[in-house]
Formats: sequence, C-alpha cells, structure tokens
Amino acid sequence: MTPAPSGRQYQLVHGSQRAVVVEVGAGLRSYRAGLRDIVDGYRREQPCDGGRGQLLIPWPNRIADGRYTFGGRDLHLAVNDPRTGSAIHGLTRTMAWSVAGSGTDTCTFALDVHARAGYPFQLGLEAAYALGSDGLRVRITATNRGDAACPYGAGAHPYVHLGDGAMIDDALLHVPAGAALEVDALGIPTGVEAQVETTAFDFRAPRHIGSLALDTPFTRLDAGGDGTARISLTSATRDHGVVVWMDRSFPYAMIYSGDTLADVARRRRGVAIEPMTCAPDAFNSGAGLIVLQPGESHTGTWGIAPLADADDVAAAISPAR
Repeated sequence: MTPAPSGRQYQLVHGSQRAVVVEVGAGLRSYRAGLRDIVDGYRREQPCDGGRGQLLIPWPNRIADGRYTFGGRDLHLAVNDPRTGSAIHGLTRTMAWSVAGSGTDTCTFALDVHARAGYPFQLGLEAAYALGSDGLRVRITATNRGDAACPYGAGAHPYVHLGDGAMIDDALLHVPAGAALEVDALGIPTGVEAQVETTAFDFRAPRHIGSLALDTPFTRLDAGGDGTARISLTSATRDHGVVVWMDRSFPYAMIYSGDTLADVARRRRGVAIEPMTCAPDAFNSGAGLIVLQPGESHTGTWGIAPLADADDVAAAISPAR
C-alpha cells in the first residue's frame, strides 16, 4: 500500500464512533458517529490542507512577520502564511510523532521539539486521544526540557460540520463568549478586546451564521460551574449537531468560516472551532502567553461531542453549568 501523506494511520473505535488520528502532526484526520461525519477531514491518500484537524504547537494562529522578542533576544521564525506575512500555527504540524501507547479507543503520541532558529527552546510533548461514550477527548501536555524559560501556546484546528454537505449559512452557531479580539487586515489583534453585545459577533444565543465571514478570536468564554466552555454548531431544526468543548486552559477560541481556503469547493462547508491557550500573536502581545520554566509542564484538554438528537442539542445550548 502506498504510504499516506499523513504517515501511519491509527483508528479509534467506540460503539458506532470511528476516528482516525495520524503520525504527521498527531492530527485528527476523520471522525464519524454512526452514519454522520462529524468533522470535515480528508482522505487517506490526501495531504492535510487548511490545517484540518491539526494541533497548533508551540503557538496557535499567527505571529506578525514571524518576529518576536523573548528573554532579551530578537527571534525570527519562518513566514509560512504568505497571505498575511506571518508565521502560523506552530512548528509541529509537519513533524512525525511517535506512538507512546495505543488501544482500541485510545492513542497517545509523543514528540521532542529541539531548539532551532526562531524557537531556540526544547519541549517534550504528548497528545493523548481517547474516544468514549461522550465523544472524542484530547489532552495536550508540554514540558520544558531546556535550561531556560520558554514561551508556549497550544491550539487545535478541527473543522466541524453537520454531515449533510450543505453550506454553513443556515446552521446555528453558539459561542458563549463575552468578547472578541479586534484584528487588523492581516488577522493580528490590535490590543482591543471588544464586548460582543450588539455586534455581528454576538453568538451567546444560538443564531444563524448567514453570510457572515468569520476569522475571529473570541475570549471571555463562559465555562460555567464545571469549568468547560462549549461551542456548538447545530442544524436549523436543532435536531443534530456537534460541540467543541475546552477546559479553562483554553481561554480563547478562533472561529473560522473557511472563506479563504485554497480549495474553493470546501469554503463554508464547515466551521473551524479552534481552542487556543493564548491569543493570536501572543508571543508579541503576551495575551494568554504561557511561560514554562525549566522542568515545568502545562496540560490542557479539549474535545468534540456529537449531538445526535433534539435532546442533545437542547442540553448543549442551555446555560453553562
């Protein structure tokens, strides 16, 4: 069999759920519950495009001009997003991760990130996937293996959809966030955190996406009493959908409607709901930036939960618990 562009494939199975995670980037290639595709993924023979299902480490989203200062040093990262002239979505998306353990419904990847130009730090990483009755759970742990402090952030890039091939315009989006970050024309936050009330970005109650183009970082997420923020995409009839949830380690979420994807046929066919531990350009702004001391670790957990019926949808969009 011809090797897959995404490397070795690992299938997780739990009941009627099937997910495939991959060696390259420790990403999520596909996720299905019963007859419904939960994520807009890619086929085995295809390379990953548009960040589909990838983990974004050691920074999510963009760093302006690929430049930042840390520990008194001016550091320059490769610019890999020509459209915005930025360094986007970290270093590990194209790296081959090793499998530290696997089972029928679990797979744990590990990776050592060695010092390099632009990021002269050392990280030990672990990404643990588990498929269960409540959906897919992903735990990301980073440990500073170096002898000096290092900047760190993490994110994930699943595109969720409703499994019917339709555009997202009629879907209902629910984002329990009190504020959105104002960004410039290149997607870099200006430093203004704007309340969503009375704006086009107020999705605190589920509403149709319509023609709104989203490439928007949200914050002030309502995690409720259980410490979990839940962002949902549901059908207009509220009889099925999907939730992307995140613990308090992820105080930001990027919502992207796919309007600028290179593959025109896939634009607005799904919504990227991206948990982020920090804001875009946090290496410069410091907004949410994690600074790991030598030997220190950080862990964050997020997941995807299918909503099979109207009762599931009603529970998911009720006020945070």
